[in-house]
Amino acid sequence: MSKNVTPFTGAGWEQEVVGFTGVTLVDFWAEWCAPCRILAPVVETLAGEYEGRVRVGKLNVDEHPEVAARYGISSIPTLLVFRDGRVAEQRVGALPIEELRRLLDPHLVGEIPAAR
Repeated sequence: MSKNVTPFTGAGWEQEVVGFTGVTLVDFWAEWCAPCRILAPVVETLAGEYEGRVRVGKLNVDEHPEVAARYGISSIPTLLVFRDGRVAEQRVGALPIEELRRLLDPHLVGEIPAAR
């Protein structure tokens, strides 16, 4: 995992994600998940591109199922965008980097995309 990607845990979730002011992208994943492995380098690239503007992290659903259950994660990879500790967006699947940039960018300028 790159230095720009934070490994989130259940123990630190409240402080590191819910209590964080700003934009956080969380990749819910598992080691056995092939699409998760495909998405991993994309998430790492995004973490580098958005360094200082978006906090990017990963949460292993096998190690922290209580957090995944809290957000109704039933398929992985699932990406959640948190804005000031609240879920603002959700996407499921190994998406291309361009789509993930379109997901993040409106949150950086204070715009909230229309509900999908």
